[in-house]
Amino acid sequence: MSYAGIVLAGGAARRLSGVDKPALPVGGKPLLARALAALADADPVIVVGPERPGFGDVVWTREISPGTGPVAALAAGLALVRTEIVVVLAGDLAGVRKSTVDRLLAGLGRASGAVLVDASGERQWLLGAWRAEALRGALPETVENASLRRTLGGLEIVDVPEEPGESADIDTPEDLDRFS
Repeated sequence: MSYAGIVLAGGAARRLSGVDKPALPVGGKPLLARALAALADADPVIVVGPERPGFGDVVWTREISPGTGPVAALAAGLALVRTEIVVVLAGDLAGVRKSTVDRLLAGLGRASGAVLVDASGERQWLLGAWRAEALRGALPETVENASLRRTLGGLEIVDVPEEPGESADIDTPEDLDRFS
């Protein structure tokens, strides 16, 4: 199956004093490199966020108004997608793997999206495989500061239960300590 990948890598990291989260090393590898490895079969891979050296053959883009949230970042990435299917990942995922992406794609079927559900039953909106047209159709007229859950929540979604640790992300200094 041919698909594109979008990595949202431009967040403010307020709980980590504004550090560049996707560049943080976890297990000797920047978080962004983990997302890119999970998207090894995607073409193209689009990273929405400030351009960072050393990340190979990716397409870089930014929101029209940087810092206006994940819906605005998603819209910027989608503008460059030409495939029917797109996998969307956050740039701060410590536990994502290629097998995660493979399971999301397998779960998509005829639905609009397949989203990883964590151990507590919460949908992880930035860990999903989607039909690009469904995403485009769900975007609000004003994407800046829009709610991701409200934007995507009305689509037909297949829940894909996570395997242990797949949805782990780095949001706090404690998270970083746990994975470093």
